[in-house]
Amino acid sequence: MSISLTRRAALISSGAGVAVLPSVGWARSAANDDAALAEQVDAYVRRAMAAFPDQPAVSVALVKDGRALLTRGYGVRAIGGAAVDEHTLFAIASNTKAVTCAALAILIDEGKVKWDEPVRTYLPGFSLSKPELNEMVTVRDLVSHRIGFGLGAGDLLFWPNSDRTRAEIMTAVPHVPIEDGFRTSYHYCNLMFVVAGEVVAAASGMAWEDFVQTRILDRLGMSETLPVMTGADPAKSALPHGRLGPPLRYQGEMQTIGQSIQEVWDWSAAGAAGGFVTTPVDWARWIAVQLARGELPDGTRLYSEARANEMWRPNIIVSSSAGPTPDLPGRAIAATYATGWQVMDYRGERFITHGGGAPGYISGTVLLPGRNVGFSYFTNAEEGMLTRALRSGIADIVMGKTGFDWVADGVRMKAGNDAKSIAAAAEIDAKQAAGAPPSLPLAAYVGTWRDPWYGDIVIEARDLQLWLSFSRTPALQGPVEAWDGDTLRTRFTDRREEDVFISFTLENGRPAAATMKAVSPDADFSYDFHDLRLTRV
Repeated sequence: MSISLTRRAALISSGAGVAVLPSVGWARSAANDDAALAEQVDAYVRRAMAAFPDQPAVSVALVKDGRALLTRGYGVRAIGGAAVDEHTLFAIASNTKAVTCAALAILIDEGKVKWDEPVRTYLPGFSLSKPELNEMVTVRDLVSHRIGFGLGAGDLLFWPNSDRTRAEIMTAVPHVPIEDGFRTSYHYCNLMFVVAGEVVAAASGMAWEDFVQTRILDRLGMSETLPVMTGADPAKSALPHGRLGPPLRYQGEMQTIGQSIQEVWDWSAAGAAGGFVTTPVDWARWIAVQLARGELPDGTRLYSEARANEMWRPNIIVSSSAGPTPDLPGRAIAATYATGWQVMDYRGERFITHGGGAPGYISGTVLLPGRNVGFSYFTNAEEGMLTRALRSGIADIVMGKTGFDWVADGVRMKAGNDAKSIAAAAEIDAKQAAGAPPSLPLAAYVGTWRDPWYGDIVIEARDLQLWLSFSRTPALQGPVEAWDGDTLRTRFTDRREEDVFISFTLENGRPAAATMKAVSPDADFSYDFHDLRLTRV
């Protein structure tokens, strides 16, 4: 980093602005530094994409001192298709969570909500599978991942695409198991952000997406952004891509996995947890208001500075470590979750971030408030090591850090992870080949199997084989085959989805109960099959 850029960062952190710069020549130098920073980031993104040549598209926004230095698209909307640009839509999934928290902050400023008021104040029917928590859980708890649900608990209510309404999701909430202590540890939970969206609706008198549209997007001039993806025009969207095997999901050839965002990602019922689609141009406006602690360019406020500070205040520890090492220079001493944001240390500075993952998309937002800089990266594939390289590599450029090659490290880690996954797949297949036969004829497992929160899963005889269907999730259906003893496995016809093991418990010589888990060790945590407790109807 040049001397003048470092000096400007110091002025900003002390409260100084352009109006008190000592000379026009110095301001010109700072502008030159901004241009150089944008050029460095641009070159780095191009290099990262070259190292991950299967990645169809990336888009980036870089904001400093309230101004977008870079908003650019790289690559193509779909393999063999048209180029993306700064106006191309991407699904950004859980980056939506910070917007939901901003909606709550607006309502808190208006005296309509309080962070530490029980949820039942706003949603009297709210209840959980641990009744003793019903009066204790607050609005802050909903958006802090600290109630005690397991990782991704309840996500099968809306992942993969489900036909459930928002009201039906809320009806299922009291039955989703809570496995850990209240406020004792961090477990990422989309489900409670759905509830938070309903708090917004109850307190404001309008649906979550309507509140977000009128009170946030319209005020920020984010005219290209949609709160939920159902209205996204495929002709203006980066289409989703992934690897569908063999041998497992996330392995094999990169391919287009949908002809629209909503084909693979319809979270309209769970929009408050991850519904947004946006562009780099629009998201730069969101980053700018975050760095300005809620202040808009015209001097008015989206929310107060007090609310901004609260949203960055840690609520639960995510992880801790001894800190950076030569091989892990970005490792945090303490990573925490605040209110819609993860807050940690990164190379000695405060680092505020959130990611988002959807089928065919990975995204991230990073704020470095000490430098008044923020950036985002959106992708239309599932290359996690590429997005890791973008997140840390761009941060290092902004901070002037050198000496570690995040791109090369990402390529190395991807190769190692792929090798482990391929070996795991071979082990799964070998166990099936050597597995014991079921203790009963396959017809004995036919029936309707019910879970208290998910509902019904049906196993039926079809065309001389067993066929399993998740009643509320159209993509989760396909043939069932023997694997090992009374554990069977699926082969879902939609290869975008993760297969499951179904392990049956026998009583009096017949199957009476069953549990599930994903076949692949790489399955996304939102396939929370392991939370199902099935009994025969």
